[in-house]
Amino acid sequence: MSDDCIFCSIVAGDIPARTVRETDDVLAFLDANPLSRGHALVIPKSHAQHVGDLDDDLAGELFAVVTDLVPHIGSTVGADGANVGINDGEAAGQEVPHVHVHVIPRFEGDGGAPLHAVGGERPDLSDDELDAVAEAIAE
Repeated sequence: MSDDCIFCSIVAGDIPARTVRETDDVLAFLDANPLSRGHALVIPKSHAQHVGDLDDDLAGELFAVVTDLVPHIGSTVGADGANVGINDGEAAGQEVPHVHVHVIPRFEGDGGAPLHAVGGERPDLSDDELDAVAEAIAE
């Protein structure tokens, strides 16, 4: 737990939340500032700032809750789809330094954009550059 983390305070019960799912290691609750009806956050109960800080078991449990919630939230609020995403790091827009997965129900004509819209202008990468990046990541 982190003393200055709002999500750790929610896990500890110091700040109320509208819990929608809970396991021993994962908590899901409605976002207090939702982008749509049913917008939920799924977090590990233990403090981890970045996705890479999660061990394999916890990451698996986190995403098991996400995969269970996406269709359930969608059918509950009558959504036509959902965006599921993580802002990992300040440069990516992470406002709370605790891993959290957004489940954002989407509705036809809601004016929202796909996840591809968050990246700004797309880089013009050559095949050689793409090959070099893929090789470096795979190593």
